[in-house]
Amino acid sequence: MTRGGPVKRALRVLHDDLWTWRADPLPPLVRLRRLPHGVVCLAALGVLLGDAAQLRDNGGVDPGFAFLIALGQAGAMVLALWRPIPAWWLSMAAMLVGAFAVRAEMVVGGGPVPQPEPGVFVPGGERFTWPWSVAGIIAHLFVLLLLALRVRTRVAVEALALTALVTFVVQGPVGARDYQPTGQLAVILFAVFVVLGTALRGRREARAELKQQTTLTAEERARRTLLEERGRIARELHDVVAHHMSVISIQAQVAPLLVEDPSDELKENLAGIRQNALEALTELRRVLGVLRSEHPDAPETPDGSDATPHAPQPTLDRLDALVENIRAAGLTVTTETSGTRRPLPPGVELSAYRIVQEALSNVLRHAPGATARVHLTHLPIGLRVDVSNTRPKRAPAPSDGAGHGLLGMRERVAMLDGTLTVQPLPDGGYQVAAFLPADGPDHPAQDSAPDHPAHDSVADHPCDDSAPDSTEDDTR
Repeated sequence: MTRGGPVKRALRVLHDDLWTWRADPLPPLVRLRRLPHGVVCLAALGVLLGDAAQLRDNGGVDPGFAFLIALGQAGAMVLALWRPIPAWWLSMAAMLVGAFAVRAEMVVGGGPVPQPEPGVFVPGGERFTWPWSVAGIIAHLFVLLLLALRVRTRVAVEALALTALVTFVVQGPVGARDYQPTGQLAVILFAVFVVLGTALRGRREARAELKQQTTLTAEERARRTLLEERGRIARELHDVVAHHMSVISIQAQVAPLLVEDPSDELKENLAGIRQNALEALTELRRVLGVLRSEHPDAPETPDGSDATPHAPQPTLDRLDALVENIRAAGLTVTTETSGTRRPLPPGVELSAYRIVQEALSNVLRHAPGATARVHLTHLPIGLRVDVSNTRPKRAPAPSDGAGHGLLGMRERVAMLDGTLTVQPLPDGGYQVAAFLPADGPDHPAQDSAPDHPAHDSVADHPCDDSAPDSTEDDTR
């Protein structure tokens, strides 16, 4: 490796970082909006007037030239709102031009600037702050602060280092006569403002990253909740499917005994049916083992859930027992049934039972003091489940629900191609209404529940057990 290698790399990094016209606008603040932009523009106007007067009166620079130098300093402040690095170059160039213009006036005639007689004002009679004027320091402070707010820390440090190097070279080796030095004070102030800008930028980035992580966490929590609820539904439906497969196997085994002299083909077909049913039942048990491996010992819940994962799945015949358990927990519940009850598929009865269970649990949890009403309407084409509650009499306690309330209802209804409606009532209560078709998913599902899970939060729906605050689409 040659000696010039590190130097060349350093110069290349400086060139890439500082030799650019890249736009980097200062974003408007959330509450203050464009107030910082207005403050910078007002400060730039003050720098323009102050720097031009100081260069003209104390530095002895021609008024027109002094105005141009001051315009460069003030323009750098405004330019820094959109292009901080070019603004830094402009501010440095204006400082150098102003410093050498004042230096030229100091050394005219080879001696110091003559002091004025008492009572007589002479331009240039006061010692000039050099190489940075007071207004120039203020302008460069704004430029470095705006630069540090938007560029990487390395770039801000490079700009500060080059500013300090140029300042000390101009004040030291170049030098002038009869001036008030400002290099040390200016560099200290510049360093303070760069540190301040870098800290504010780091804080802003940390808050943005935290917000992004919070959003990702909420999305992951909603996705996990959805998968957990689907797994729960799959575990419940396993028992229903397994029951039917067992019946098929038994019927296939008994069928030859019910026929006199069954043919060999009939026996062979029935044996094949029984064998396929047993194999399917075995695979179902394996799947169930995987689904239950995460929570093998789930305890009984106070709202009437099954005590063990292997308990028979409930039907509407157990609805009275569920209501009695809810009443024992302190909730007043009335039940009504209308229409002629017809045999329903086991999946429909299980889903109806779970919807009532979830809705009553939500009332018990989020509407203390309210009364609930359960109305089952048996229709020729299916079953309508309507659970409503009155206005709560007191504020609910903080909930630690896992977000399986409306999400679970929506999943069950979508599985059966039914409809679900969740809405507040005019009297301050809440209603959950579901229609479950009896003929299975033969037509497209129509879910009238809110499409956005964030609408199902406790804040919006007091009868929901902490439905997830996410933006996941519920369209199935």
